Amino acid sequence: MLGALPSLAAASTLVWAVARSRAAVRQRLGRLARPATACAALSLITSFAVPTAGAYAGWKLAESAVLLLLLAAITRWSPRSELKSALPLTALAVTLWPLPLVTGESFLEAIGIATFWLIPVVAAVVAGAYPRRQELRRRRAVAEARSAQRLHLSRDLHDFVAHDISGIIVQAQAARFVAAADPSHAVLALERIEKAGLSALAAMDRTIQMLHGPETPTTEPLPDVSQLRSLVENFTSAGATEAHLDISPRATEALSREAGAAAYRIVVEALTNIRRHAPDAPHATITLTPTATTVEIRVTNDRGARPAAIRHRASRGGLGLPALTEHAQALGGTLSAGPHGNGGWQLTAVLPVTLPKETP
Repeated sequence: MLGALPSLAAASTLVWAVARSRAAVRQRLGRLARPATACAALSLITSFAVPTAGAYAGWKLAESAVLLLLLAAITRWSPRSELKSALPLTALAVTLWPLPLVTGESFLEAIGIATFWLIPVVAAVVAGAYPRRQELRRRRAVAEARSAQRLHLSRDLHDFVAHDISGIIVQAQAARFVAAADPSHAVLALERIEKAGLSALAAMDRTIQMLHGPETPTTEPLPDVSQLRSLVENFTSAGATEAHLDISPRATEALSREAGAAAYRIVVEALTNIRRHAPDAPHATITLTPTATTVEIRVTNDRGARPAAIRHRASRGGLGLPALTEHAQALGGTLSAGPHGNGGWQLTAVLPVTLPKETP
């Protein structure tokens, strides 16, 4: 009866874990480490304390089979902190159980027997560790996909909505100052505010459609370099900075659709930074220069007055340029920004072109 006690305890532990609903089974399997440790300790005690006999050997063989099932279960479901004690002790109980039955054998033969029983232990650990690793990889993939989606959504909001809202703020400030003296200018500012608000709503609609999933059709494509001219005109009319665009038709044709959308985002970010950090800069220049394999985008602005509030806000930095730098690098290009001239600022990006296919 004493020899059968570990077998009955291990079998009862296994039945306790699985004799429930599916949700409860998974929860109990995660709590198997301590009962399995107790069963393994009881097995080791009885292995060296109970006199050997034929019936006893049969019970120990059944006990080892149940312990192997427990070993696979705890490897699969138990927390890592509990595996540190449960796994070695259970493996030791399965590996050493035959040794009391072969007391007459040599030391090397005893080592060989223990090594032989180590094989099913390794198989049980592998059987539990493989699905555990697969589930961990799946969870990491889901977390990375969600993180990438959040980053994509934040880029859309930052690149487009922030630009339109900053334009709305500038127009509202201008309308407040000219409303009393010249109502006609205030009406023009309100029209530009309406246009910028509609553009911000369109960007929000694209973001919401992305949240609904890839099966939701997109109402309009992302803007590209073909819309840079209207972007620069709206920027000039909305503030004190006069922006000039110099773009070659070959640059428009050379960029792929994805690279063209990235180029538009880069110019939007540069103009938004000018509006936020140097709103009274007299001039800004946007040039797109094509080469044999790349298109260089350069946005330069003169020095502005930079009031104290704007200097404080600019010193905090933001996520726009780092995100665009990563995007440009993902496309095979580069992006850099820094001081230029006498207190001005310059952003330079280089994007690869779509090379024409060779005809045979």
